[in-house]
Amino acid sequence: MNLNIFFSFIKRITLIGLSVFFLSSCKDDVIHIPIETVAYEDHLLGGDNTIFDNTPNAFSFQSPGLIGTEELKFYVGNSFFKQNWVAAPASTTARDGLGPTLNANNCSSCHIRDGRGRPPSYNGEIGTGLLLRFSVGQNGNGGPIPHPKYGKQLQDDAIPGITVEGQINIAYQELPGTYPDGETYSLRSPTYSVSNQAYGPINGTMMSPRISRQLIGLGLLEAIDDNTILVNADENDLDQNGISGKPNYVWDDKKQSIQLGRFGWKADEPTLEQQITKALLRDIGITSPLYQDENCPDGQTDCSNSHTGGKPEIEQDDLEKLILYTANLAVPAQRDFSDTDVKRGKELFRVIGCVGCHKPKLETGNKGNFNHLMNQTIRPYSDLLLHDMGTGLADKMPIHDATGQEWRTPPLWGIGLIKTVNNHSYLLHDGRARSIEEAILWHGGEAKSRKKSFKGLSKKDRDALVKFLKSI
Repeated sequence: MNLNIFFSFIKRITLIGLSVFFLSSCKDDVIHIPIETVAYEDHLLGGDNTIFDNTPNAFSFQSPGLIGTEELKFYVGNSFFKQNWVAAPASTTARDGLGPTLNANNCSSCHIRDGRGRPPSYNGEIGTGLLLRFSVGQNGNGGPIPHPKYGKQLQDDAIPGITVEGQINIAYQELPGTYPDGETYSLRSPTYSVSNQAYGPINGTMMSPRISRQLIGLGLLEAIDDNTILVNADENDLDQNGISGKPNYVWDDKKQSIQLGRFGWKADEPTLEQQITKALLRDIGITSPLYQDENCPDGQTDCSNSHTGGKPEIEQDDLEKLILYTANLAVPAQRDFSDTDVKRGKELFRVIGCVGCHKPKLETGNKGNFNHLMNQTIRPYSDLLLHDMGTGLADKMPIHDATGQEWRTPPLWGIGLIKTVNNHSYLLHDGRARSIEEAILWHGGEAKSRKKSFKGLSKKDRDALVKFLKSI
């Protein structure tokens, strides 16, 4: 029997009044806890679109709600996500048009197994999922003004015959610290620079490193009504709890109007379609119906004169399949949710105030094109709002309403499986944190008091909180 069908069956018989069913990791001393106490469905992070898998392929399953022709489109979208694009002209006309400048030759280079990228392990390593964004100011809509010679993003690779723009270099400094109980830790602080600058100096340009994120649950996030997000906004901290989440209102290139942002590290993209088509253009050099001009800034004549794969290089029908694929990557269930330490860690996560930004539960509405993603109770552990995270994490690059210190609360679902899927545990917007613990210790600004509370916990309780996060 299909494992997901089996668990779906168990869920349904539970909901009609039978005894609580637990995964095989449950302990005997809690197996008889009544459903009202256990809150059984809390481990179904993606609602009805949750899957049960903790293997290296945990982020790559389709939503259980996909059926019929949509299921077939998912597999076609998967092929466009994973297969390499090639330089034009080529006999494979559906896949040509790579570059001319680029960061990767397919989507999965940065999102291996639909997961999370990492910083380069050495200067000059490319295609790992770390990008360097550029800005020289803000335009009339609040968006970044591109560098006149390098555009909005450094391309550290190119097709044959095209000049590579430059190379990302990272230097780390260790910052030692001590918990109140005497245990020591160390954080690494990165400094970024660009070498081999092919088109002149980048001096004075605002630079922001961005790591690629795991892709699970994106369609569910898009299905959340705007009002569900805005109800948690408190820009002026009227409730005086130290948290002032605010929305980012951004420019929608398709609607030609200002819309609520919800995707990207600064919530600077309003829709999955815009997020995906910008990534195709900037990361791989593939034009689309939304962005039909090649990514060739002024002065890059070899780029402007190179062959293209047509206009656009990905047709609307294929783009829609890629969007369907990305929107329907299912969310794995929480693991070990009945473990005593995990339950204590979950309670500590609430008590010290982490849930102020990392909202455990949201409801999807009727947005989007996928009925099975609508009207779902999901547990992304995010409010999708901007928060001031302090000077330590600041990139000093404003985008629309987001300042250089503000970041969107990243959804935490899947965080405990990143190491399994991607063989690393690098976290935060640039991968500087080498563990969940380090990511917590980088929190500042609005989260400073929560970090202080975490540091004040006993070693046993800190470990329990981290164990909880590793379970989701």
